[in-house]
Amino acid sequence: MLTIELLSIEQIRRRLRTVTVGRVLHLLGEVDSTNARCRDLARAGAPEGTVVMAEGQRFERARRGQAWFCPSGVNFYASVLLRQPLRALELPLFSFLASLALVDTFDEYGAQARIKWPNDVVVNGRKVAGTLVESSMRGEEVQYIVLGIEVNLNVEADVRRVVVGSGLFATSLAALKGHEVDRNAFAAAFLNRLDESLEVWKIRGAEAVRSAWATRDVLTGKYVEVRGDGARGCDARVQGLDGGGGLAVQDGDGRRYTLVNEEVRPL
Repeated sequence: MLTIELLSIEQIRRRLRTVTVGRVLHLLGEVDSTNARCRDLARAGAPEGTVVMAEGQRFERARRGQAWFCPSGVNFYASVLLRQPLRALELPLFSFLASLALVDTFDEYGAQARIKWPNDVVVNGRKVAGTLVESSMRGEEVQYIVLGIEVNLNVEADVRRVVVGSGLFATSLAALKGHEVDRNAFAAAFLNRLDESLEVWKIRGAEAVRSAWATRDVLTGKYVEVRGDGARGCDARVQGLDGGGGLAVQDGDGRRYTLVNEEVRPL
């Protein structure tokens, strides 16, 4: 029987060792969307590093408008506000910081996670987490960034089937470990890792992010089906990231092109 353990700002804060992320922590019950609440705080002038966490979400959208099902009291849902001086063209690559931090956190738990471009974190091909990045623009300048995170921690198998339609395509950290996960410990571990990733980006730049991503990528060298934006049904071989964070692929006729908003499915 699953024990519901509530999140606690006090328990999370005493485990933090961050420079930027977690300067301000907000913990809510069930909300419409942590991203929406974080955007409201951003517009009100909240500082960089503000984190909004929730026990559950009534509504959330992933890439291309797909719904996330977010049951209460079992997973980790959070949004982090960043205010870095970025241009619009830098935003896609910057978004990988959340996925990299998630993979590093799963490594702490002995679960070898990898990234499926652009925003899924998987273990043995099964999704355990996802990210959603939103921003506010003024011309070509980014005013603020909201990194949204959803992690399957203790959600049970019957609920996962509702999330994705089949338990074959998703799993949870508890299922991988064989026991329930302390959500407060995981929350703090992730925020620590995200802060580390942010500091690496500040000091070493975009190339360090691309290099780290490449070591955790599950698609490069594999054939995928490309869906969306007129490319439905197109099969291609993944070449890796391009300079801006898009996915470079080569189709069967040898043509190379870059995916930005499309979906890819391994063949």
